[in-house]
Amino acid sequence: MSVALLWVVSPCEVSNGTGFLESVREGNRFFDSSRHRNLVSNERINRGGGKQTNNGRKFSVRSAIVATPSGERTMTSEQMVYDVVLRQAALVKRQLRSTDELEVKPDIPVPGNLGLLSEAYDRCGEVCAEYAKTFNLGTMLMTPERRRAIWAIYVWCRRTDELVDGPNASYITPAALDRWEDRLEDVFNGRPFDMLDGALSDTVSNFPVDIQPFRDMIEGMRMDLRKSRYKNFDELYLYCYYVAGTVGLMSVPIMGIAPESKATTESVYNAALALGIANQLTNILRDVGEDARRGRVYLPQDELAQAGLSDEDIFAGRVTDKWRIFMKKQIHRARKFFDDAEKGVTELSAASRFPVWASLVLYRKILDEIEANDYNNFTRRAYVSKAKKLIALPIAYAKSLVPPTRTISLLS
Repeated sequence: MSVALLWVVSPCEVSNGTGFLESVREGNRFFDSSRHRNLVSNERINRGGGKQTNNGRKFSVRSAIVATPSGERTMTSEQMVYDVVLRQAALVKRQLRSTDELEVKPDIPVPGNLGLLSEAYDRCGEVCAEYAKTFNLGTMLMTPERRRAIWAIYVWCRRTDELVDGPNASYITPAALDRWEDRLEDVFNGRPFDMLDGALSDTVSNFPVDIQPFRDMIEGMRMDLRKSRYKNFDELYLYCYYVAGTVGLMSVPIMGIAPESKATTESVYNAALALGIANQLTNILRDVGEDARRGRVYLPQDELAQAGLSDEDIFAGRVTDKWRIFMKKQIHRARKFFDDAEKGVTELSAASRFPVWASLVLYRKILDEIEANDYNNFTRRAYVSKAKKLIALPIAYAKSLVPPTRTISLLS
């Protein structure tokens, strides 16, 4: 299941085959090819996964959101995710620096090369330009420091998604994801493996970006390896947080909150989370047929049953009145998350609003296209045409010019 990246664009909207993996290979071009290969085919990280303690036993810090030993959770997914939101907001409150305070660090070495860090960022920009054209255009309005940082995060998210959704996905195991998480730890500790990791390592040293949302996204990839059904929306919400809501939490410190904003930091993070959830729910509703052909159903099983539907109806691809009624409710829920997201986008720094508004406006229109297709998301893929994008983008730009509210936000 492809994730919605950076409040912005889903990899599903662009070709996701070997092209991206080739870009990763190019990203490693400073390396001795006999020692370093593509991250999917042959990682440097120890095959055992985890880290060694002094007594030789392994431990691993994984997701902050875990079940009890009996497998039961005592809080709802929304409550657990909100705890993560509060921690991220607290971090930004302590460390967030304004654009004026940001300094461009001198070029630092990246693995296998004593040359320019700027080249690593340029490569991230090339990947973003190739696979997220609309979003990349929007980043041109951002300050150079923020733009390059967003590129670095985009590339890491895309590489992570490719592990379970790319051409080599059939070879990926939980142990491989453990090694990828160990590699993430190295990035945050200033030990990047390749030039693309080097760009992210520099980014997290410049901005108050916490590692937890990155860990949680990897946990979402683990869920895709072991889980193909979701009993209820609480379970689905948690999955959406892992694979998409996390991106909003990663991005807020980079996007920045407008100095004149009176909104609470928590409310802006909640809006970022809501947009990630909305985008992923839209992905799910758009890709029902595609996912069914892979044996996956990303829809709440209890709500399907209440509507008189089952997995068999989905696999058969029957558009019935029951299905239309069910889909209307699912679309209504996604739109409510978009509504919640709108409350916070205006509070971002002026230069960062346009790419986020573009994401919100364009993704929301996918829901309109599902309706226009008479809810046939089995054999007809809903997409926003270029003509409609050209009409929508000026609207998004106009929205991005609206300044933050002057009153204190009561959002929670």
